[in-house]
Amino acid sequence: MKADEIARALAERAEAVCRAYLPAGRRQGAYWHVGNVHGHPGQSLYVRLTGPQAGHWTDAATSEYGDLLDLIAANRGLDFWGAVEEAHIFLRQPWPAPSPTPHEGSDTRAAARRLFAASKPMAGTLAERYLAGRGIVLPRPEPALRFHPRAWCRTTPDASPESRPALIAAVTDADGTVTGVQRTFLDPVSVGKASIATPRRALGHLRGNAVRFGASGPALVAGEGIETVLTLRMLLPGLPMVAALSAAHLGAFEPLSTLTRLYVAIEPDPAGESAFARLADRAGARGIAVRPLLSRHADLNADLLALGPDVTAAQVRRQLDPADRDRTRAA
Repeated sequence: MKADEIARALAERAEAVCRAYLPAGRRQGAYWHVGNVHGHPGQSLYVRLTGPQAGHWTDAATSEYGDLLDLIAANRGLDFWGAVEEAHIFLRQPWPAPSPTPHEGSDTRAAARRLFAASKPMAGTLAERYLAGRGIVLPRPEPALRFHPRAWCRTTPDASPESRPALIAAVTDADGTVTGVQRTFLDPVSVGKASIATPRRALGHLRGNAVRFGASGPALVAGEGIETVLTLRMLLPGLPMVAALSAAHLGAFEPLSTLTRLYVAIEPDPAGESAFARLADRAGARGIAVRPLLSRHADLNADLLALGPDVTAAQVRRQLDPADRDRTRAA
């Protein structure tokens, strides 16, 4: 087999390749997330598992990318011919088809839409109490957030599915079409995240899209996690915001060309800094002014919990353009 044929054959078995060479990673929707090409735990490297781009991977922390043949070479420390031999050995092995999660057929976007439609408004639910425990009390309902009392969940890849309560966040494209969801599984006793290996799970198509809050305008705030962005949404409800849900997806987010100012809440780690650099380069090339929003602690939600809303709001406001500094009231 030629190299391109080997790469295509590996792409057809993308999830099996990831489970074999990157076992510390996790599937989230149409992607496999892991820390790096060596398979360390983390989120910055993502591998597309389905569709025309299956097998393509990018490391948001290092800007490395390639196909699965490249990944095997880096993972095993092999040269090109060594990677080809390793791939031949892998491809000769039996290929067990992965079993789908309940209600997740081949079209994960449709499954995400069904789950969001089956969820209910967040007011008065465990999800609202969970956010309140993070210091977040929203001034008004956010249509992108809902609650499902019995969303399907596997505690480990091999475990039987079970139902758990979850905060459901809708991921949408620029036209407002739901392309995916993020499920944050909750513990009804502690009112925190569920005590499972990965309490946050994605479903559907996230790359380039985001959880959106507020109508679009000349300025936009973008960040990784739901709690970080909702902290800002509570403090500055007049500004529209998006949560990309991971550093990889923040780096790949597609801002509208109508924007003039983009604020990016940076997570203070290599993946977060790389995501900011990638997004800032792309937005800057479109004539959008980009500013970072920095925190004193691990993120802005940690600032909120440690410093309180008034101090956190003041520190964020100082980092805004004067045109946006007073937009603290709901639009």
